[in-house]
Amino acid sequence: MDILLVLTALAAAVFYAFGIVLAPLGLRVAPPVAGGAVSVPSSALFFLCLAPFSIDVGSYDPHGLALFMLAGAFFPAVVTLLNFAGNVRLGPNLVGALGNLTPLFAVAIAAVLLGDVPGPWQVLGILAVCGGLLMLALERMRLHAGAALWVLMLPLAAAVLRGAAQPIVKLGLESWPDAFAATTVGYVASAIVLVSVRRVVSPAPLPRDPRMLWYCVIGLCNGLSVVFLYTALTHGPVTVVAPLMATYPLIVMGLNRVIHGDRALTPTTFAGIAISVAGVAVVLAAG
Repeated sequence: MDILLVLTALAAAVFYAFGIVLAPLGLRVAPPVAGGAVSVPSSALFFLCLAPFSIDVGSYDPHGLALFMLAGAFFPAVVTLLNFAGNVRLGPNLVGALGNLTPLFAVAIAAVLLGDVPGPWQVLGILAVCGGLLMLALERMRLHAGAALWVLMLPLAAAVLRGAAQPIVKLGLESWPDAFAATTVGYVASAIVLVSVRRVVSPAPLPRDPRMLWYCVIGLCNGLSVVFLYTALTHGPVTVVAPLMATYPLIVMGLNRVIHGDRALTPTTFAGIAISVAGVAVVLAAG
């Protein structure tokens, strides 16, 4: 197993976890649509500034560009809105834990689009990762017993879309193997979607509050996560990258404990963590 691939995928998980844990700081100032219309465009602007120095224009391919734009239409745009909306009602821990089905969707779609079929041991490892994280989700759901079913569907829908984006981008990277190009194009497409949604749903001016800068920080964290994710996908299969990225709920729990003082750790939580870590080990050994 390529250690650089592993570290790159885990870096994507770390930055994604930071984006989730910091979200409540921005949501205190502005609602999800307004926040998304700040975080994603600010990241798009950041990557556009880096584009002349980071994108390999010589390897440009229109097929890859189209696929990056397709993925960008819903990731990170719609995923960001769903995560923010879920964060308001459920908190970062449960939003993070309910994203545990992402690798299942990513691997299933990759098998159809790319023919990237996991081996038996990889399947076992992926199921262990998802099973362990599902234990965390169920534990968090018990603590949020009053949450309506439709609210729980918000992070689950985000998991489906995030899982679908990975094989689509992987397919695009085969034509245009440039993670920075994939990130920049995707973020520009997402920024257009979010700004358009805000004009329709919430056209009121943004709050003139310095705390809105938290959304820029969140956007940067999410953007760096996408760069690392797409870099990992450039060099490795979805069957390995997706389970490693799926470890972010574990990181969310640790960061939430440090940043927000959440100390709701139970024996079930520790068991879920242990099973997930064992599943990751199996995936890496099988890969």
